[in-house]
Amino acid sequence: QVQLLESGGGLVQAGDSLRLSCKASGRAFSNYAMGWFRQAPGKEREFVAAISWRGGDTYYADSVKGRFTASRYDAWDTAYLQMNSLKPDDTAVYYCAADYLPSTIATLTTEYHYWGQGTQVTVSS
Repeated sequence: QVQLLESGGGLVQAGDSLRLSCKASGRAFSNYAMGWFRQAPGKEREFVAAISWRGGDTYYADSVKGRFTASRYDAWDTAYLQMNSLKPDDTAVYYCAADYLPSTIATLTTEYHYWGQGTQVTVSS
């Protein structure tokens, strides 16, 4: 089992950047692919980005491609989501999630076993 704790959210203006962190504790972090999801008020939770358990592959939703970057630093048991050129539509609660030794990068919420508590990102226009 792994526990996840997000941090780094906040209130920013359109065009600004934020970096979210997801600190893991518990079982070997390096064995987990890490996903990022977000949920805006009144909407379903949606996939944002993911990085493979060896860090060699990343995958992004079309809405964030070219603006967001997923990374990880296994020595610190931490995954990151660098968010640049933020837009008001990016406003949501952002969650990190862990998927144990998957064969491919997952984009569905049901494929992730562990979730953090979420961190609020608000982008003003």
